[in-house]
Amino acid sequence: MPGTVVDSLQCEYQTNPLAIHSPRPRLSWISRTDQKNWKQSSYQILVAKSADALSKNSGDLWDSGKIASSQSTQIEYGGSSLASQQAAYWKVRVWADGAAGPVESGVAFWESGLLDRGDWKGQWIGSSVVGGPRTSAASPFLRKAFTLPDRRVRKARLYATALGIYEAYINGQRVGNDVFRPGWTEYRKRVQYNAYDVTTMLAGGANVIGAILGDGWFCGRVQGMDRQHYGDRPRLQAQLVIEFEDGSTQVLSTDPSWRTSTGPILISDMMTGEHYDSRLELPGWNQNDYNDSEWLPVKTFADPGIAIVPSLSPPVRVTKQIAPITPPKKAFTPGWGYSGYIADLGQNMVGYVRITVKAKPGTTVRIRHGEMLEPNGHLYTANLRSAECIDFYTCHSSEAETWEPRFTFHGFRYVEVAAHGECELINVTGVVIHSDTPETGSFECSDPMINQLQHNIQWGQRGNFLEVPTDCPQRDERLGWTGDAQVFIRTAAFNMQVAGFFNKWQQDITDSQTERGSIPMVIPNAGCGPDGGAAWADAAVICPWTVYLCYGDKQVLAEHYDSMAKFAGFLQVSSRDGLRGMKDLKANPGFGDWLALDGSGKTEGGTPKDLISTAFFAYTTRLMSTIATVLGKSDDAAKYAQVADTAKAAFQKRFVTPAGIVAAQTQTSYVLSLHFDLLPDAVRPEAAKMLVNDIKSRGNHLSTGFVGTPYLCHVLTRFGYLDVAYDLLHQKTWPSWMYSVTQGATTIWERWNGWTKETGFADVGMNSYNHYAYGAIGDWLYRTVAGLDSDPAVPGYQRLIIHPRPGGGLTHAKASLQTPYGLAASKWAIEGDKLTLDVTIPPNAFATVHLPTKDGKVHSDGLPAKSTADGTAEFEVGSGVYRFTATA
Repeated sequence: MPGTVVDSLQCEYQTNPLAIHSPRPRLSWISRTDQKNWKQSSYQILVAKSADALSKNSGDLWDSGKIASSQSTQIEYGGSSLASQQAAYWKVRVWADGAAGPVESGVAFWESGLLDRGDWKGQWIGSSVVGGPRTSAASPFLRKAFTLPDRRVRKARLYATALGIYEAYINGQRVGNDVFRPGWTEYRKRVQYNAYDVTTMLAGGANVIGAILGDGWFCGRVQGMDRQHYGDRPRLQAQLVIEFEDGSTQVLSTDPSWRTSTGPILISDMMTGEHYDSRLELPGWNQNDYNDSEWLPVKTFADPGIAIVPSLSPPVRVTKQIAPITPPKKAFTPGWGYSGYIADLGQNMVGYVRITVKAKPGTTVRIRHGEMLEPNGHLYTANLRSAECIDFYTCHSSEAETWEPRFTFHGFRYVEVAAHGECELINVTGVVIHSDTPETGSFECSDPMINQLQHNIQWGQRGNFLEVPTDCPQRDERLGWTGDAQVFIRTAAFNMQVAGFFNKWQQDITDSQTERGSIPMVIPNAGCGPDGGAAWADAAVICPWTVYLCYGDKQVLAEHYDSMAKFAGFLQVSSRDGLRGMKDLKANPGFGDWLALDGSGKTEGGTPKDLISTAFFAYTTRLMSTIATVLGKSDDAAKYAQVADTAKAAFQKRFVTPAGIVAAQTQTSYVLSLHFDLLPDAVRPEAAKMLVNDIKSRGNHLSTGFVGTPYLCHVLTRFGYLDVAYDLLHQKTWPSWMYSVTQGATTIWERWNGWTKETGFADVGMNSYNHYAYGAIGDWLYRTVAGLDSDPAVPGYQRLIIHPRPGGGLTHAKASLQTPYGLAASKWAIEGDKLTLDVTIPPNAFATVHLPTKDGKVHSDGLPAKSTADGTAEFEVGSGVYRFTATA
């Protein structure tokens, strides 16, 4: 099988993970070859206790045997369960149709973590220093000196968690390159821990382990609330497990023998910012020769009784660094007495800035952040509401000093660096952070403005996928709003690998669910109410279903099926005669079509809330029927199908006339009715026509909000109005996707009119310039404009649907996606009257290709084609690279 390799071995979406709890973790790999029509016919997985045993082809933990199957993702380990901290080494052999022998992968491994609560030997420790509901306390520094025998270390693992966030150090070296560990969870139920390989960081003799704690989400400000939402101060639990070459072990855990002090971090808060006084630094505090005799004993805390689980979501990391697009300008802030500089980073980003400044000792430098500038050139911060978003750094010498914060983040494009008195800004760099979800997709076309829109969508995702899918990264909110996440998740799965990210968040949803079965509007629930209402709470079903479609991940459906069923049960008991929420006045009617422009100034838009609620009731229970079918629960599938049918009938009776006129006659009322298949077949064409008439009556403008916008162009395409969808895409006056692009936006705005030439800034009470919900149009760009889609009957892109729909004056478009099987791509171009379509199908996958043609004349290198009802030529192809041509 020349030219074929098997690589990208992953366990639970991770490469060589160190803390797996599942007794049946899922294994995946990718085959790469230049051969066309390559299909895996069989595989064999070998798992061994050591790499040496595996090199001898001994599967002493598991030998799957030769399995006749094309499956190469989500394969459950079938061997004996691993003990805590045990390693498993694995490789796979792959056979292909028509090949004489197998291709063998390299070796990968996974390790189990601390599987049982009793495996954690340490105590929760922290400082006696504590802040209050409005004031933050200085960040605790913790350390423990210890001695190792002069024996060679074979393996060392640090297992660490915090209520709050932490940075760990061993012998002066930072452990890991992630930030804000262990992340944000529903702390009332569970906290995550992290595992690190620290083998090379230890030495015989004197050693020291240390940590710095930050307030984070646990006791810092969450939303616009006071501090200490979950607890009063941060605390740490850690365990260093060392194995020596002679087989002996040594374990060091957090206990009362650790010591603590405070240092230069006076305030660390996600929204307030970080205050750092470098005069209070503790030089060498994390070195083994440091004298900590003046430090105090740590305070120990009772076990909170919550689960400690490994983090399977990708960690937050620094992913990019951005320099200002022009030299910082001198600035002065009236009323403050500060003078300094304003820097334009050219990109609305999320993270913090690294500054190098030179000033007199004791000078405090103030770093403010904003997304926009006022007309007079001053920093615009009114939309931040109560979030100060200000960092302070106090200098300790007259030399140049470089600093960046540890435990805070901001959403901004512009940075103001200022001080009382003289201060020279030598350098400023924007440090971009987000959950490290690797980029998987790309889209590009002949229109530079659409390409900028795609850029803005990606940066909106980059900025808001930070531990949870937040609604905005700059003001006093930054919460995991369910509605925003569910409308955007399909676009998100094109742009980046988000399976682990959303699987973790799905656990947060389950943990935040109420006893009645309702789903809060924000996850984790920061006290914003028990029921998110229609389109928001439904994320509990829509998001895992989308993960299944995009990654073939059946386990997320199985693990959270009881939670989804509980939610579906809540919908049923709170509804009356198929109308959602009409029986239970405690049920939230929802946020309507949030920020739609058809409601006489109302933020919830003009589409009736009960219409939206019932439409999503029918849609969600229909999904539940499909999910039950996937999981082999036939009785449940029939039950939910009946519930969905009842809701559909109730929808038609209450909201639809015999002529197909839908209540309120808003764009969203028609979009939901058509997209969710809630109308009788006979009146659907007329309903689609009424939708189009409304769009044209508005001068080819949309009026939809968060609920209707994601489906709008899909509905227009489906019902034969592709030209209208393109008109909406190209529209440059507001409301439109392109209006913000014409105004220089580099991320997606929360409001269609976040800023306009006529009125300036929109309502400062709620006006974000980095808010990804309207970026859901990205899904349509990938699936319709470029034509790169998957077959829902064969999830995870093993079967692709390539169906580009050129239009809108575009002369070319292309999209690519790193699927679970490898790279897939669709690229089309029009030159004169010739349409060329180039297609890439990854090995072990196949596709149906639809080639638009005006006269039926196609060229396809001899591949047989069949005509379809929509006038395209259809081809069935296996893996490989293909070119098709037709008359444009």
